[in-house]
Formats: sequence, structure tokens, C-alpha cells
Amino acid sequence: MTINMNLWKVEANGLKEVSRSKLDKEDRLEKWIEQDIGILDLDLLLIGRQVATPYGGRIDLLAMDSDGNLVILELKKDKTPRDVVAQALDYASWVKDLSYKEIESIVLNYLDKSLADVFAERFLSSLPEELNKEHSIVIMASELDSSSERIVRYLSSEHNLNINCIFFKFFKEGEQEFLGRTWLMDPQEVAVRTQSEKTVPWSGLYFVNVGDGEHRSWEGCRKYGFMSAGQGKRYSSSMKKLKPGDRILAYLKGHGYVGFGEVTSSAVMVKDFEWDGEGSLLLDQPLKQPNIERNKEDAELADWTVGIKWLKAVPKEAAVTMPGIFANQNVVCKLNHQPTIDFLTPHYSL
Repeated sequence: MTINMNLWKVEANGLKEVSRSKLDKEDRLEKWIEQDIGILDLDLLLIGRQVATPYGGRIDLLAMDSDGNLVILELKKDKTPRDVVAQALDYASWVKDLSYKEIESIVLNYLDKSLADVFAERFLSSLPEELNKEHSIVIMASELDSSSERIVRYLSSEHNLNINCIFFKFFKEGEQEFLGRTWLMDPQEVAVRTQSEKTVPWSGLYFVNVGDGEHRSWEGCRKYGFMSAGQGKRYSSSMKKLKPGDRILAYLKGHGYVGFGEVTSSAVMVKDFEWDGEGSLLLDQPLKQPNIERNKEDAELADWTVGIKWLKAVPKEAAVTMPGIFANQNVVCKLNHQPTIDFLTPHYSL
């Protein structure tokens, strides 16, 4: 079914529909994504634009995720719907074999920095030992015909190819322009479903860095049932990944794993977080981390907070760890390290 999108403006006497318009140049969309890849709502590092392939084509945008996997971002532009799908598949056949040296060359040409440096800046962690184990395709368009949508769904569901479409709709009222976005399929569901056999299936558990310093205290998180991150969009955006029902394991650097719990509420700015669900604001409590209030009115810099129902949480002195246990500098990431899961299972009844 073809994706449709409408937009209404709220006015004093009701709603007024905003007229849909045609984006004059799709190059504008490419530039917007280049300037802020967060438009896609994917946790990505952009590593190349108009990347030349040996076959005469050029990948519109090439990105990398926090696992070191490559993501092809291809705009429909003036191509027919079926052509853009075929071209994206052709690019994928080349991308899948790119070596570290070739990826490093793409990054140096585009960002004039080493891959290790830009990866650390974006994800706050070192490069994975193995890069490009998997790759994915995102086709960006204002619309596709129903046949092309069926092809994309078929490739994803029947052939386990990580391919998806993101639709951008353009609206205009006078001189004011608006851009809307929706996905053909839920990107997280596609990613989980299309993991290849050589990839360890996701455990369903998230690793979450507690942090223990001037902005937050593990004892506060434990007592009032929350986790938070902020003082920069790159930190708070990770917290926004967590949704009600997600299961997390809290890790305290220098100590080990201190808690296992279930997310009870989506991320909100810390000033709005009700720790008991009955209107009691977290910031009205006697917290041990007073600097958590810093930038509380700034949506980009403020801490963002999720509620947690702790199934088991211990003081940092009782943290559990072992040699080689999984630890990561990311605020939030998927936990797939089986030795760590096996070790923690009896401690936290996973």
C-alpha cells in the first residue's frame, strides 16, 4: 500500500490543511541530510557523498553505524522507482566487499580525517575489530509505485536483505516550508529480522552506561527508577532509543554491572520527568547529582530521562564483573556478547 502523508496547521478555530508541494530540487534534501543525518532518525556517521564506484555510478550518501556496518543512502531523484531499487542493489554488491583501507580512503577524501578519529568523535568508542560485516540500503524518495514497494518488502521479508524506504513529503504555506518523514517498514524490525546467520542474534538486552559523576549518580538512578544522559545531542539521542518494555543492563565504569530493569517510559527532558508516575518531579527530589539540572530548558543540551522498573539493582560496591566482560563507551547499545550474558544470568535472573 502506497504511503500517504498529510499535514494540518492548528489554528484558533480548528485545523487548516497545509498544501502538499513538490520539492524543487532533490539535491536540497541530500544537502539537508548531509548537514544533519539525524533527520533519518538513525544512529549513523556520514562518511561519504557522491562516492564513485568502479562501475561508473555514484552513491548519493554512504554512512556507517556504531557496529562498523555500512549503510547506502540512495535518493530516487530523476530515476524511475524500479531503477533506483536496481541501482541501490548494484551499489550494495560493491559495498559488501569494501576493505578497511578502501573505507578509510573514502573517509579521508570526504572528511579529511581518519576513520578512527571520526568514529570516536561520533560514537564515543573505538572502532570495532571487524568492519563491514553487514550492510544495509535505505532508498529515499517522495514516493514509489506500489510494485517497487512490493519488491522492497519481498527482498526484506523473503531474502533477509536489510533494505527499506524512507519517504519525505514536502509542504508549503506561503514562504514557510515543511518536511515530513515516514518509513515503509519499521527500521528496527527490519534490522532484527534481516540479521544474517553469521551474526549473533540480538539478545533483546540493551547495555546502558550509568555514569557516576557531577551530572548523575547511580544511587539516584537506583532510588528513583530512572536513567538519563545529556549535555549534548549525541548523548541524549542514545537515551531516546529506549522504549517502554525494553530490557536493560546498567553498567558502572570501573565497577561492573549494577542493575537489570525494564524501561517504563519514553525519554523526556529531565525537568518533565515524574519519577513516581503521580506527578512528583525528579528535580524536586534530594538528588546527589545537582548538575543534572544544567541546561534543563534546552532541548538539545538537557539531560533526557527514561523511567526504569528495576528488577534487581545493587550498590556499586556489589557490582558484578569478570575479566573480559562486555563494556562500551556508548551510552546505549545492543548487548550481544554471549559470555557476558551467560555470566550475568545467574546474578540478575535474565
